[in-house]
Amino acid sequence: MLIYSFMMFIFMYLVGLLVLCFKCKHLLLMLLSLEFIVLSLFLGLVVFMLMFYYENYFLMIFLSLSVCEGSLGLSILVSMVRSYGNDYFNMFNFLW
Repeated sequence: MLIYSFMMFIFMYLVGLLVLCFKCKHLLLMLLSLEFIVLSLFLGLVVFMLMFYYENYFLMIFLSLSVCEGSLGLSILVSMVRSYGNDYFNMFNFLW
């Protein structure tokens, strides 16, 4: 059972990385793929904690940090949409 969960974690992580690499047109799609990668890392941590019987308190810390990361990404998305008018990633010129 844990082997299948670990294989599912690896598959989810690789799919999230592929989506992040190939769907980089919109910032919202990039943020969604990052959240998918974080969820797959959470699944990997759960499998690791169950396999070695560690304490699961670290999972709560990881979830709270991932929620903070998601809210920060959404706030950056809202500020960029307000200033640029769209969420196309290639329209953002950070050098100006």
